[in-house]
Amino acid sequence: MDELLDKEKPKRRSPLAVIRTYFFTGLVVAAPIYITFYLLSWAVSVLDEWFRPWIPLDYRPTTYLPFDVPGIGVILAFILLTIIGGLTANFLGRALLSYGERLIRHMPVIGTVYTALQQIFKTAVQEDGKAFSKVALIEYPRKGLFAIAFVTKAADRRVNKSTGKTMIGVFLPTTPNPTSGFLLFVPEDELTILDMTVEEGARLVISAGLSDDEESPSA
Repeated sequence: MDELLDKEKPKRRSPLAVIRTYFFTGLVVAAPIYITFYLLSWAVSVLDEWFRPWIPLDYRPTTYLPFDVPGIGVILAFILLTIIGGLTANFLGRALLSYGERLIRHMPVIGTVYTALQQIFKTAVQEDGKAFSKVALIEYPRKGLFAIAFVTKAADRRVNKSTGKTMIGVFLPTTPNPTSGFLLFVPEDELTILDMTVEEGARLVISAGLSDDEESPSA
């Protein structure tokens, strides 16, 4: 009986183990916040450096204030991109854009890079805001092993014709960087669609399976 009671008693952790736990907990909390604000600050600084030479000296905040005001470049970039979007929305703008795109596409290497980047940005900012539609499991890299993949769209008819099956395009991301990965075409009947949002799937990939977004069942 005494041995059983001894086994049920929780083991006391050493002060070093407690400090180690607190440190890593603080790291998990603070690191994402720091990295997010660092990247945001870097982007603002880059835009400010790009646009500052184009601002007349009389209109720069540093002319009237003893300190610099960050974010001017972000505001100007937003205004510039909005103006460009408005100009290309009319007939003349679309005609000029189409002519410019044809010239770029006929350039060796540059045309290929431009077309690929244009497609990526169009997908990223499409109207429904969803580059991927569903999260699925596929058997990869061999039978019996499964990987998270994001469904993109039905495969091109030429892919279906060459395989004799209805194929679905999926993006297989890498961990912990989901922006890189592989484009795969998987038979429709070999996809297992998960009851999971794209955001939850992305977090699962980034965290290497440590994220758990499933709500605990109510008592």
